[in-house]
Amino acid sequence: MFDETAVDQPLVQRVWWSTCEATTGFASAVKTSSMLAFARSPEGVTSVHLRGPEQSSAVVMCEEGWEFFGVEFRLGVYLPQFPPSALVDRQDALLPILPGDRIVLDNREWEMPTAQNVDVFVSRLARAGLLLLDPLVDDIQHGERPRGMSVRIAQLRFRRAVGLSHRKVSSIEQARKAAALLAAGGSIADAVIGGGYYDHPHLARAMRWATGQTPSELRSRISFLAL
Repeated sequence: MFDETAVDQPLVQRVWWSTCEATTGFASAVKTSSMLAFARSPEGVTSVHLRGPEQSSAVVMCEEGWEFFGVEFRLGVYLPQFPPSALVDRQDALLPILPGDRIVLDNREWEMPTAQNVDVFVSRLARAGLLLLDPLVDDIQHGERPRGMSVRIAQLRFRRAVGLSHRKVSSIEQARKAAALLAAGGSIADAVIGGGYYDHPHLARAMRWATGQTPSELRSRISFLAL
């Protein structure tokens, strides 16, 4: 079972939670945002993961009895202690956990949040200066940059905050848009046009790279797809 919700929090794109009622595999699609994720085993042991963007799809196993929740950050939100470029493609950073479910971050102990208050935990990290939002990322993503800033400096700043190049982020968002159209039952023609692809073969190559599935498989919802 999987669910998510948007929250009124300037640093967070969504809060999500999931429980695995039976062992199953699912396709995890490419993504641009960094994430703070919590995993609890059936024995009650919790691990805390900082995860970066993902440039390729992967099959992920969800073991019976495990519970997960977390926050997906807005593009450009990151922890300077854990640069997104070092977390790309499932190179997670695991935060130390002390007895009593106390998280160690920046040599301080933090109370373990729940799915219901994880956005509050994010706010506490931001107030402590441990979580930053680069305000120029959105402008750079849309082809703008401050006067006097060179293209090279803008690209370096974007990569520092996001972990990927502007071009790679655009490709991922293009593919996710098309995949979402297909998963919602849209036609392949609509996905070609909506995603900005040249033709059906171009779309098919992009979907295989981004989701591990063909356009037809996405439309038929053969397996759960984490978009």
